[in-house]
Amino acid sequence: QVQLVESGGGLVQAGGSLRLSCAASGRTFRITATGWFRQAPGKERELVATITWSDGSTTYSDSVKDRFTSSRDNAKNTVYLQMNSLKPEDTAVYFCAARHFGLAGFQSWGQGTQVTVSS
Repeated sequence: QVQLVESGGGLVQAGGSLRLSCAASGRTFRITATGWFRQAPGKERELVATITWSDGSTTYSDSVKDRFTSSRDNAKNTVYLQMNSLKPEDTAVYFCAARHFGLAGFQSWGQGTQVTVSS
């Protein structure tokens, strides 16, 4: 199995920055990509970024493009989400999830970390 643990959430003022981490353990060789999701109260879960472990290629939703950057450190089995120019509407619980080799979607999930952006 793959275990994921997020960290780095917190309270920040609008315009500030946070960096989330997603540390993977277990059968990490199965992971081909990591996705960052967020869910705000009363809203559907939103995929905001993905990163491929093999080459570091990334995708971003329009809502975070040019503000968020995902990176990875394969040696540490850790993926990061650098969040800049944060807005109150970025407030949500952020989850990382892992895609396993040969499968679509995301099969392993972290517990989530709260990000709150004050105006």
